[in-house]
Amino acid sequence: MELLLPLNLPPYAFKISDESGQLMLFDIIRKKNIVITPEEWVRQHFVQYLINQKKYPKTLIKLEGGHKLNGMAKRSDIVIYNPAGEKILLVECKAPSVTIDQKTFDQIAHYNIVHKVKTLAVTNGLQHYYCNIDFDKGAYNFIEELPAYK
Repeated sequence: MELLLPLNLPPYAFKISDESGQLMLFDIIRKKNIVITPEEWVRQHFVQYLINQKKYPKTLIKLEGGHKLNGMAKRSDIVIYNPAGEKILLVECKAPSVTIDQKTFDQIAHYNIVHKVKTLAVTNGLQHYYCNIDFDKGAYNFIEELPAYK
């Protein structure tokens, strides 16, 4: 079962409950219980990683923010803002069973047409990829480590 699998992220003490046979996890960003799916398990771990290891303030993190792309409603997994309200990091989360491939990068690149964020992250909880976007040159370069909050 893919739910609650150990990930390539530090373990966290989540508040998990069983509501009518459905495993729920308390989301500290949205401040409510949410159904644990494999992708949500990755998202919640990555949020904790951002807060605890990379020191991003939880008040600057937005989960599943809606946006329109080519007239279609889409949702970004994690968007991080700076105190001025500018987007500084866009994260796409996938279930651990999903291979991170070109299609995954194409998805976040398409979302970034709307967001115009300089740093992107893609994770399935087991593998994590980070890159910086150079909008002037229309290029990107992969980086080893996600920058800590400044």
